[in-house]
Amino acid sequence: MRLLSQPSNIFSQAEHIGIFSNQDMENIDPCYDEGRAIKCTADFVNVAFERPIVATSTCGESNRMSRHCQPLSNKQGQVTSKSCFLCDKSSSRRQHPPSYLTDLNNSNNLTCWVSENNVQYPKNVSLTLHIGKKFEITYVSLQFCSMRPESMAVYKSVDNGKTWIPFQFYSTHCQQMYNKQPKAIISKANEQEALCTDPFVGTSDSNSAGSGSRLAFVALEGRPSAHYFDNSPVLQDWVTATDIRVTFNRLAIAQDEAFKESHYYSLSDFAVGGRCKCNGHASRCFVQGESLLLHSGLDKEASSKLVCECRHNTAGNDCEKCKPFYSDRPWARATDRGAHECIACNCNQHSRHCRFNKKLYLLSGRKSGGTCVRCRHNTAGRHCHYCAEGYFRDLNKPITHPTACLACECHSIGALGQSCNQTTGQCQCKKGVIGLKCDRCGKGFQQSKSPIAPCIKIARFQDSRRSTRRRDGDNDDADMNRCGNCNKRLKKFTTKQFCKKDFAIHTRVTSREIIGDWAKFTVQIYNVFKVSRDRLRRGPETVWVSVKDLNCKCPKLRVSRNYLVVARDSSSSRGGIILDKSSLVVGWSERLSERVRRVTMSHKC
Repeated sequence: MRLLSQPSNIFSQAEHIGIFSNQDMENIDPCYDEGRAIKCTADFVNVAFERPIVATSTCGESNRMSRHCQPLSNKQGQVTSKSCFLCDKSSSRRQHPPSYLTDLNNSNNLTCWVSENNVQYPKNVSLTLHIGKKFEITYVSLQFCSMRPESMAVYKSVDNGKTWIPFQFYSTHCQQMYNKQPKAIISKANEQEALCTDPFVGTSDSNSAGSGSRLAFVALEGRPSAHYFDNSPVLQDWVTATDIRVTFNRLAIAQDEAFKESHYYSLSDFAVGGRCKCNGHASRCFVQGESLLLHSGLDKEASSKLVCECRHNTAGNDCEKCKPFYSDRPWARATDRGAHECIACNCNQHSRHCRFNKKLYLLSGRKSGGTCVRCRHNTAGRHCHYCAEGYFRDLNKPITHPTACLACECHSIGALGQSCNQTTGQCQCKKGVIGLKCDRCGKGFQQSKSPIAPCIKIARFQDSRRSTRRRDGDNDDADMNRCGNCNKRLKKFTTKQFCKKDFAIHTRVTSREIIGDWAKFTVQIYNVFKVSRDRLRRGPETVWVSVKDLNCKCPKLRVSRNYLVVARDSSSSRGGIILDKSSLVVGWSERLSERVRRVTMSHKC
């Protein structure tokens, strides 16, 4: 990996001011460009600055003064002398705590953390940085006050320190220490694999690897998909971390050096460069519950509450999901090509809840997949776009109106149920019952005391004088000759007729209108018993009968009457059903209903 020998090439002074920049963002939102959503990212910061580091070994922790020495070598690399100092936790001038690792790094006044003596292999020393939230790490940089270790490892955690994943290994004996081949090649197949390199590669002499040298691991260096980071979920996971740990496994000791006073590790700076992970949907992170930007020096408890200030209708600590109700398309990470903002579901203002349906999304050509749930105001459907059963549309109001759906209010005795036509509000009435809500008896019927048949037919006595006979006998005979005997022939329902015809329906005539040589009837289809080519459905339909056939009562249709209609399919430019002399039209009755039911269940046709 890349070795950086000059600290000034890694950090600028601005990176040490604070973990987040205090720019004036009052009038500018980096996540939008003139109202259009765009990719935005949090500021690049030194994540470790003024954060606590947990060290497994620190000199003076046992309340005992200790002496530490640094060997000094000549130009030939031979140890000629040593430089020693004392470590005392009780003295502010002689203490070397882990807090020195993340303070302001001043090359003119270095402050060094120092471990205890005698920590040579197999003993190891670890430094752990707890970030508390997912960050996308760019580099991990270490500046040494002592000689670089012979073997060390960098680990990351994505679950707040519960488990650890190797990030990078350094050793002059990679195979022996870490079972890793040195100088391994990274391809797209193993981009998430930690490499092992020699920590002394790139140093011209022993001094360059000694006190004051810097070792830096760059997370994306050498990764083939680094230039296509937005489209590489593998690398996005690779650079993500909630914690960073550096473990020193073996010291680098000169051959002629035997004194244990130099068997320690010492660093002046522990820096981690990165950005708060917000998946391109936020420009800053903040402490949850506070309006102020995250400032430096937060403790572990406070930093664990760090969250992204999400935009683009996203939510979550890392803006990793859509806000509730914004599920019309799946969540996606923002890229330079598109912000992939979350879109609200279309529920016509009748619901505040929806869920994403991948199947519907794919069928729509990846445009819309939101499905509304818990529709209010008596609405139903994927978009709460039609009235629920038992309600019908008030066409004087838009579908978004809270009272766009009115109750059918069908009479509990006069109606066959509580549902009605969603366009007209007409309830399905029992025999002899009429009215929009089925609340009165029709002509020729009177109210009974039975809840099953609330309206019964009025009995009539036939007049012996045959008042219905026409006075002009000659004209009557002429009409009979013109019409034939269709009226007698098509009065009875038979299984043979049912099977020969193309369709059979139970319908009610609601209106009649004469248009030229045709009579136009508006009917309400209650049941479809048989259907062939034309797809008949329940609901309103138009029936056409020629005036000539109507005068012959072939067929005989009256307004507000129920009929069984059995006929053949016909096509017309007017649309609807055409009935003629060959059509069977019989008045509906409970007895006829039972006969039709038996025929359809017998499957004789």
